[in-house]
Amino acid sequence: MSIDRILHPGLRQRIVSAEAAATLINPGETVAMSGFTGSGYPKAVPQFLARRIEQAHGRGEAFRINLLTGASTAPELDGALAKVDGIAMRMPFQSDPDARRRINAGKLDYLDIHLSHVAQHVWFGFYNEIDTAVVEVSAIHADGTLVPSTSVGNNKTWLDLAKKVIIEVNQWQPAGIDGMHDIYYGTALPPHRKPIPLVRGDERIGQTTLRCDPDKIVAVVLTDAPDRNSPFNPPDADSQRIAGHLIEFLKHEVARGRLPANLLPLQSGVGNIPNAVLAGLASSGFRDLEAFTEVIQDGMLDLLKSGVLRYASCTGFALSPEASEAFMRDLDFYRQRIIMRSQEVSNHPELVRRLGCIGMNGMIEADIYGNVNSTHVMGSSIMNGIGGSGDFARNGFLSIFLSPSTAKNGSISAIVPMVSHVDHTEHDVAVIVTEQGLADLRGLPPRRRARALIDNCVHPDFRAQLQDYFDRASHDSHGKHTPHLLNEALSWHQRWLDTGTMKA
Repeated sequence: MSIDRILHPGLRQRIVSAEAAATLINPGETVAMSGFTGSGYPKAVPQFLARRIEQAHGRGEAFRINLLTGASTAPELDGALAKVDGIAMRMPFQSDPDARRRINAGKLDYLDIHLSHVAQHVWFGFYNEIDTAVVEVSAIHADGTLVPSTSVGNNKTWLDLAKKVIIEVNQWQPAGIDGMHDIYYGTALPPHRKPIPLVRGDERIGQTTLRCDPDKIVAVVLTDAPDRNSPFNPPDADSQRIAGHLIEFLKHEVARGRLPANLLPLQSGVGNIPNAVLAGLASSGFRDLEAFTEVIQDGMLDLLKSGVLRYASCTGFALSPEASEAFMRDLDFYRQRIIMRSQEVSNHPELVRRLGCIGMNGMIEADIYGNVNSTHVMGSSIMNGIGGSGDFARNGFLSIFLSPSTAKNGSISAIVPMVSHVDHTEHDVAVIVTEQGLADLRGLPPRRRARALIDNCVHPDFRAQLQDYFDRASHDSHGKHTPHLLNEALSWHQRWLDTGTMKA
């Protein structure tokens, strides 16, 4: 592998193997690594660290680390370390099946927090001092500044606070990505905060590179490996119906004068349904759209290429292999239309509120009053995490949650009497969409919200059952403002655990 991307003479002298770099991480350390939704994570050092941990465990020695990232990573990082029981604590978001199994078995402590909170919490020392940062970049300039790769995430914070830093320079990342980033160094902690001077999502307020004291960089590792680049499924019939309901609603809002003709800046969660919504927007007639979001996935690249989307601001990518190839092939085009920021900016409540974002995120379930569970299956088993959905739901102009009306081959209803875990209260949820229809909950008191959800969003197999619960609760509950039968409110979940179906 070539060293041509490392232009700082002193840092060229610190090139070592990934195996040697991994020996610089000690048991019990708090280690912060780059990575956001499967992009821009270190590819080599975590795997050699996992081997060290496995060997230590084979000798009967204790070796685990506390692991912080931007969001989810990939099998080479989360998966490798989880498989060898190398993680004591993980935060703020994960999607790895091995890590998930350990979390739900009570063997791995997991802190699931809003992504906009991470940098501030780390600065205040809630997760101990950062002993080591392992950060992927695409190049190192002669002045020692670092060119980020396909995600920024919390890298600015990691580089600022870590006692020692390991840099992976990944030659697979396109050299032309240099200049796409906007790293803002004007944030501060209370009482020294000042407004972030961003009033349009396509503005630049920072610099294109990350800063790090070269004296803290103890190792530089050369890599040449792709991001995770997981494929998306083609939109199925339910996803297309969900997209259709939402696009019809957005057109209605424009006609009523509540949204401009080009809408407001879009935020989209990651997954097949949000991708189907983006695909639907391509043929919807909307033009000159904008995106201020966390992640760019296939659908947003398509919208940019077609001219439907004018620009996109993000902190990372989540692309299929085909979309990743298209991004690299047309990098000059995308570099003029994509801005990548630190996640403390991409998810900042101040900016989400100022820009008036339209948040579109998935959910596990909602209850008849509009409370949403994004994270826990049957109330106690974590799926992935809240991610940035709360940053946009609480602070955006419109908070929209999307889901098929059923799961597990129709045995689970996505609309239930009471959610088994609350991530987004009814106060932060404006619209819920399933393939059955859309419920606009704005301006509705609790009982009217329940009627809107039952009438529009519930699968026919569960509608009569849910209506029966609501009717009896309205008559028999202790209070009538938000009627519930407490002895039945979570009975649907218990029935599924006992019998494998929520159906009565």
